[in-house]
Order: sequence, then structure tokens, then C-alpha cells
Amino acid sequence: MVTLNHLSVEAPDDGSPLLPEATEAATPTPTPFFHRQQVIAKTDSRDFVLGRSENLAFSLLLLIGCYSAILIPAYLPLDKVAALSDGSQLPEDMVLLNQSASLLSGPCQPRWCLNHLKPLSCSAGLLEIPVFVQQGRPVPWDLSPPLGLQGSEEHLALALASLPQPGLPPSLSSKGKCRRCVVVGNGGVLHGSRLGSHIDQYDIIIRLNNAPVSGYEKDTGSRTTIRLIYPEAAPHSANEYKNTTMVALVVFKSLDLDWLTSVITKRPLSFWSKIWFWRAVVDDIPLGPENFRILHPEIIHKTGLVLQKYALKQGNMVPTLGASALVMALQLCDQVSLAGFGYDMQHPEARLHYYESIHMEAMKAQVVHNVNAEKLFLRDLVASGAVTDLTGAL
Repeated sequence: MVTLNHLSVEAPDDGSPLLPEATEAATPTPTPFFHRQQVIAKTDSRDFVLGRSENLAFSLLLLIGCYSAILIPAYLPLDKVAALSDGSQLPEDMVLLNQSASLLSGPCQPRWCLNHLKPLSCSAGLLEIPVFVQQGRPVPWDLSPPLGLQGSEEHLALALASLPQPGLPPSLSSKGKCRRCVVVGNGGVLHGSRLGSHIDQYDIIIRLNNAPVSGYEKDTGSRTTIRLIYPEAAPHSANEYKNTTMVALVVFKSLDLDWLTSVITKRPLSFWSKIWFWRAVVDDIPLGPENFRILHPEIIHKTGLVLQKYALKQGNMVPTLGASALVMALQLCDQVSLAGFGYDMQHPEARLHYYESIHMEAMKAQVVHNVNAEKLFLRDLVASGAVTDLTGAL
């Protein structure tokens, strides 16, 4: 069978007219129904392929949008994410998390604290203070502990003899490297903060006394660079010394130095020595001798002098370990942040510590520290921009 598609429709060489059959083939004929279906199917297939590409592009845009909604609040500055789409404000805890994430997302700023401390009248008393006691370095002997070491000469000599590296370790030296410090306070405002992963990103993490880490990592982080303690407040659980670089003793009495020597040398104190502590002390800390230091009393002394400018009554003032740790951090780091600071005395039912249910009203019973003076001092540092308050209670 010969189809019309194989007939020639060109004029013959002899000039004769086209054959009738060829003439009919040259004129358009209706496309059979089944053939139109095939053409339409091919056309629809091309349209479908194009639609699938468009769908893929749309899906990718949708996926990017979802990720942006999740990630942008953690990495963009606060002013870009503070408002929700309906015009309302983010919850306070999210605002603080955004602020912390924004701070960490940028590079460390060298000499940030020093540059922002200059406008403060107390700035001169906060700088160039020795951090740890060292052999051959001057120690204030004219003041008794904790402001000095008068009457503790022999006790200090024995403690220093047991320390292989009494000075600042190379890992904490700031020479040629910008460092960030965070001082983790024990305040109840840290409870539920979800700052743990942020805190762990700092170069130096300072903790206080027996504040627990184990079980509270989500809010407090898991690493410890320096734990400031005195014997009665040293953690008894070995778990609290995991991921810890250093324990630094704050000397409140000569016997504290004897306790440190005992812990380092693994020779327990006598029963008669132990009875002079107002609370049972730990006999063993699972760290090597190279992981212990003695906080220089000038940190306590200079911090107390600065606080006197904010106090109504004058006289020797013993600061809290939190305020002292902040002043220590100013000597070690270019940028300093605080977390878990601030006593809200306007709400006596509020949680005092993040790890226990004691209420804020318990602070009224203490008479050793001037909490109001410390709050004014810390607020000045935060207002000047020298220090960042991660939990927003100052």
C-alpha cells in the first residue's frame, strides 16, 4: 500500500500538470482523530515538564522560607526580628536569645571593655589587677582575708609549694588573641533561659561556688573554665568537676589555704581542723595540682573599693563572688557578658537560685554583702556598654 506521504508534489520536468492524486495530496486534509490525540498528548507532556520545573522552583523557595523563619531569629540583630508579622512583640526570653545570638555571631572586639569603661568614674579601680597569687609577686599583707593575706604567710607558702603552676596558665593568656568571658551567676533568672548552647561558645566560662552544671546544661551550658570557690561552698559531687579547667580558691581565712593544700596533696585535714569550718567540706576534688589556683586578694579588695562609691555607708566592703568574678573577667577578656545576675527584691516570691526553690526574700536575711550597691555598679557597667547582661535582670 502506498500512502500519500510518498507522492511527489513537485512539477514534472516535461511541464505536464500534476497528477490528480498528487493535487489532492497537496491540499490540506483533516487530521484524523486518533492523530490529534497523539499531538495533544505530546503538547500536554511538554507543558507538564515545564510545570514540574516550576513546582520544583516553588518548593525550593518554600523550603528556604521555612529555614529562614527558623534561623533568622537566632542570627540576625535584635531590631530585625523583634516584631512578629501581626505587629506584636516577641516574648522576652526570645528577645534575650536573639540578643545573645547576635552578639556571638559577630567577631570578638579587641579591648571592647576597656574602651567602654573609660567614661565611668570607677574605671581606674577596675584595671590592671593581678588575677592569681604567684611566687615572688607582691601580696597585700596589711589586710586580713579576704581583702588581704595578713597572718596567712606560712599557710600561703605551703599552698604555693604544692602548686606546680601558680600563675596564669598559657591557655588563659590574652596575648595576641581576642577573648570573650561569660560569668555565670546563680540567679533564678537563669532558670528556663535556654542559654546553655550560647554559654558554651565563650572562650572563658566562670562559675561560682557549688552552682550545679549537671542536669542544668540546657540553661547553663556544660563547660567550666574557672570555678571560684571557698571550702564550704565547693561542690561535693565529682560530676561538677567534669569539663572543668581550673578551680580558684577565694581565701576567707587562713584555714582555707590549709584545705587547699590538703585537696592538692590528697592528705586529709585533721578532725580538729575540720571543726572550724561552718559547714562540712569536701576532702577530694578529682583534678590534678596544675588545675588549682589562689585568687589574688586584690580582686576582692579593689572590687570592694569600687562598691563603696555606690554604698550609703563607708567602710571595708566584702563583695559577693559574682561581683568579684566580673572584675576578674575584666582582667582576662576583651568582651565580658553576664548571665544569671540580678536580685529582684520587688518580687520576694521569685526564685533566688536557678537550681533550688528558695525564694528571693531569703536575701533579706544576709548582712555580709551590700546587694543594692552591687546592683548599681553592675547596672552602670551594662549601661556603658562595657558588659552585656544576657538574662536582662539588671
